[in-house]
Formats: sequence, structure tokens, C-alpha cells
Amino acid sequence: MKLVEQGTLRKMQVRLEQPVDYRIRLGEARIPLNQYLEKTIRLQHSGAIFCVHCDRKTNKSFSQGYCYPCFQKLAQCDSCIIHPEKCHFDQGSCREPDWGERYCLQDHIIYLANSSGLKVGITRATQVPTRWIDQGATQALAIIRVRSRLQSGSLEVMFKQHVADKTNWRDMLKGDATPLDMAEESRKLIQACRDEIKELEDRFGFFAISVLNGIEVVDIEYPVVQYPEKVTSFNFDKDPVVEGTLLGIKGQYLILDKGVINLRRFSGYDIQFNH
Repeated sequence: MKLVEQGTLRKMQVRLEQPVDYRIRLGEARIPLNQYLEKTIRLQHSGAIFCVHCDRKTNKSFSQGYCYPCFQKLAQCDSCIIHPEKCHFDQGSCREPDWGERYCLQDHIIYLANSSGLKVGITRATQVPTRWIDQGATQALAIIRVRSRLQSGSLEVMFKQHVADKTNWRDMLKGDATPLDMAEESRKLIQACRDEIKELEDRFGFFAISVLNGIEVVDIEYPVVQYPEKVTSFNFDKDPVVEGTLLGIKGQYLILDKGVINLRRFSGYDIQFNH
């Protein structure tokens, strides 16, 4: 096999096309991946791991790519990132107020996605449609726009009483989700939560929450030749070599004939890409 590139792995770069265009990021390199469908590839971990924030060499990665000191101090590693309804910027206790202004005090979208079934989620407005692709959604629909991460988290908590907020990644990797009438699902959900939405409007201000109407559903097709019948995961921490025929790419997963691997999970790992 020939070495194509070596560098520090980052989340795959995506572009919404039919199918999605994927590029693997190794250091400064951007390698088009779709061209390797039905071809044998090998990813080999050298054993080195570098923090995705400070580039410090570390023995262990935390929260998808951070060294322990960065994991402890950075706002982007705080628990409110996982639970946005707990955002505490307005309380003056954000670890990094400048970062909070850039990322949390920005417009966010509450959306419905169909990946392993219907789910509700949130993302910064600038991350549409990247967030949907990263989750392996085959359909997605923006339903509400708000002015901050805290507001989006409060709405998500409310909606997840009616709709799942997690993707079953194993089901997502076994095939495309059964198509849904996303506009109708949105209508039913907003109607069911009408009173709670009004309460949040009273809390945050009428103009903080905008229900989106007339938005088209985004249909997403992935470059997959064959889905696995049984999902087996590769792990660089247990086996430094991942090799096989590339049968598909979906979400942040490579689907090989011998198993799947979530590349985002191993951000910061020094990887050789061979073909």
C-alpha cells in the first residue's frame, strides 16, 4: 500500500451534495474520500495523540480530542455544552466569556432530523446543514430560530418530552431511515407544545423565539455502496490498524467491509492514510 498522507486527525469536512462530499482532514491536508469507495484503504495510528486546542502531546484524549488541562479549563468542554439548558453565561460564570459571546450568544436553530427515526436537536445557525450531515440524517427541517444557546436548550428540553433527542448510531449505520412527513411532524410537535412555547416567549421575550414557516425539508444522500448487516466498531486505542474495503461514509463514520469507525471520536490522533 502507498502512503497518501499523515497528520493529526480532525472531524471530516463535509459539503452538501448528492451524495455528500467527504474529505478526511489530516493536519493541513484535505483528502477527498468519495473516490475511495469500493477500494481498500488503511488507517494506522502512530501512537501519538495531540490536543486539538493547544497541540500538546497527550497520553489520553478527553471529550473528542482535548488534553486534560484544556478539558478542565475550556468553556467548550464545560458540561453546559452537552446540556445547553444549563448555559450560565448570563450568570457571569462562563469559563471564557469571549468564547461564550462568539458561540453561545448567537442565533441557534431547533430542528427535527430523521436519522434512526425522528429526533429533535439544536445547532448554531452557521452549522446548518453540517450538523445534520454529521448525525447521519437523511431528512432534516429547521423549525424554530432563537437568539442564544440557552434558549435553544430550553426548547430542546421541552420538545424531548415528545420526541427523542438521540440518534441510535447502530440503526443509522444499517440503512436509510424510513421517510417521514417532516412538515407534519413539525406541526404536530409545535401544536403539542404551544402553551410551553408561550411560557418561554414570556421568559425570554416575544422576539427571541421565531417559529419558522415555509421552510423546505432538506433531503440528504450519503455515499454508501452497501450497509452492514451487523455493526462492529474499530477502535484505535485497541488496534492501531484499521483496514478494509470502503463501502460507505455516513455521519462521521467510515463503513468498511470489516467494521465501522467514528473518525470524530479520534480527533487529535496522528494517523497515516494508505491506499
